[in-house]
Formats: sequence, structure tokens, C-alpha cells
Amino acid sequence: MANEFLPFALPDVSDDEIAEVVDTLRSGWLTFGPKSQAFEVEFAKAMGAEHAVGLNSCTAGLHLALLAAGIGPGDEVITTPLTFAATANVIVHADATPVLADICADDMNIDPASVAAKLTSRTRAIMPVHYAGQPCRMDELVEIARAHNLIVIEDAAHAAGASYKGRPVGSIGDATAFSFYAIKNMTTGEGGMLTTNNPEIAEKARMLRKHGLSTDAWKRYTAAGSAHYEVTMPGFNYAMTDVQAALGRGQLQRLPGFNQRRGEIVARYDAALASMPEIETPTARDDVDHVWHLYAVRLNLETLRIDRDAFVAKLRELGIGTSLHFIPIHYHAYYREGFGWKKGDFPVVEDTYDRLISLPLYTRLTDADVDRVIAAVQGVVEENRR
Repeated sequence: MANEFLPFALPDVSDDEIAEVVDTLRSGWLTFGPKSQAFEVEFAKAMGAEHAVGLNSCTAGLHLALLAAGIGPGDEVITTPLTFAATANVIVHADATPVLADICADDMNIDPASVAAKLTSRTRAIMPVHYAGQPCRMDELVEIARAHNLIVIEDAAHAAGASYKGRPVGSIGDATAFSFYAIKNMTTGEGGMLTTNNPEIAEKARMLRKHGLSTDAWKRYTAAGSAHYEVTMPGFNYAMTDVQAALGRGQLQRLPGFNQRRGEIVARYDAALASMPEIETPTARDDVDHVWHLYAVRLNLETLRIDRDAFVAKLRELGIGTSLHFIPIHYHAYYREGFGWKKGDFPVVEDTYDRLISLPLYTRLTDADVDRVIAAVQGVVEENRR
């Protein structure tokens, strides 16, 4: 219906996946166990990695990757301001210092030249974020890292199934964290995964995710287990559950189809909006397989009589949900006041943020839904064109 609210995002869960979750609930094994382990093996294979560690969030994956790499007090980690706060928060949680680098104007990913300019003797890691599902310029970032003996930890919250120059995201840096939050390209409700080709990082992450218990401690409630366990290091309660894994295994099988449908929706948006001078549509570089977690357009505000927030409000009046990805890190009070960042420090990010809107993009959108979004955007532009 034309007046029915069209949300920004919805998950896509099949009857088979629901049945698998129900089977898990009836099995008597709900927490980390056999289905979580099977999901780890399947996900590692799909992402081209040697190891995968099932977790309760992407945030947990980033945090454990930092700790497993030995990053801590006195160390600096370079990341982007155009990300969710969790990316910077985990650096603080590791007792390290976040350092921000500006983004490239074309793909809104971290700019390797800005990264190089931020290096100091205290830099220990680079944490690129694959914005909207498009991989960063990984060759340039890895080259910087190798030249300065740095760790590369990829924030792939948006990028399950993406690839860079034929290499799957999840197999390029030293470690990669994925998100299975409800609106991501594949979901477990909440949940995440850390992939790596480094066995030491994988082993330490596995210990840290479950209070620092020895790696086989989960077996203590099985016939083959023992009630005795040992804490090897002070860890966290970060493990995935078998309920999440039951959903995730089915979602992983459907991920290529999910990403294909997202690409079809993007092509429909592009065909309608790319020729409008008021709208700057997102770009996809030739060297990547973009999985389109977001369709983030930028308004050319000099051509309009309203700002971004007013544009969003008018779309909402027409029943179209949108979102904003993201309020820059240095705009948040904790980082602004704690690290002394201010407006003007990251001009490309700031110009992007002022003009940014994420339009609805999810597999349950019909072509008619997409056409409705397009018509709403075109209508707001026509009513407010200079």
C-alpha cells in the first residue's frame, strides 16, 4: 500500500531456518556446541580462511583480534571516522589509542594516503572498515602494514561474501571480524565471526571468548567431558550459541543469493537516480565484488533548498524509512572531548556526512517497493530543487 511504512531494513529468514532453530531448541544443547563448530568450519571455507571463531558479535571479534595480536597500552590503531562507534570503542577497550584517518571521496573507505600520514612510532595496527560492503584498497593498506610491521584487522561487518581482486574478504588481513546482526546481509539475530589464517590468533581468540577457559572446556557437559577446567587467561563471555549457529548455517548457504538480489536492487536504484544531478549515487570499484549492505547516496545540497535531515523527514512523511551510516566518530562527545578531535579535522568525512542517506536495501524488497522508494526520492527532489 502506498501509505504503508516501508522500513529501512528487514531480515530474510526461511521456514527451513526456523525449523533448524526449533530443532536446536528441542535438542537440549543451546549454547556453544556442535552446530557452532560446524558453522565455524563452513564459514571459514566460504571466506577462504584457515580458521573461524564463532562469537556473539562483530564487536567481540574486533576486540579479541586486538588482544590476540598483543595490542594494548601505549599502542595506536588507525581506523576511519566513518564507522559505527564499536570500531573505535574496541580500541579503547584494549587500552590502546584510536587514530583516525580520512576517507576516499569515491567509495567512502579509509584513504591509504591518509593512513600513511598518521603513522607514528606507536602505531601497531590498521583497522580498515569495508564500508557498505565494498572492500577497502587492501593492497595499499597491507603494503603500508608490512613496511612498518603492523597488524591488519579488517572490520567486515558489512562485507560477508565480498572479495577484493578475487580474494575473499576474510582471507586478506591478519584477522577479519564479521557481523550477523539482524539487518546484515546474513543474520543470526545477534552474532559474529572472526576469521584468520594465523593459528596463534585463532587459538587465543577461542580461549578469550569463553572466560579464558582451556579450548576444550565446552565438552565438560558431554559424555566425553570432565567437570575439571582451567582458566588460562582472564577472558570474556563472547561465545556464539548453537541457536544462533542453527540460523547462521542456513543463512550462509543463501548468502550468494542474498547478495545477488541486493545487486539487482542497486541496479534498479542506479538506473533511476544516477542521472539526477541532485543525487550522488554510490560507486563500485572495478577491482572488487561489492555486496551492497548499504545503498548510501549523497545529496548535492547546492542543488536543493533543504538539508539532509529535512530530506529524510520528507521521505518519512511519504512512508519511506532511511538510516544514516554513520555519525562520524569524532562527532561523538566521548571522542570529541577525550581525544581533542574537532570539526575540520577530516574534511572528506565531514562533507560526506552532511549529505549522506541510506535508502532501503534488503532482499524482501519487491521491485514495486523499490519503485516506490525511487518515486519518493524523485518527488522530494522535484519539490525542493533550486
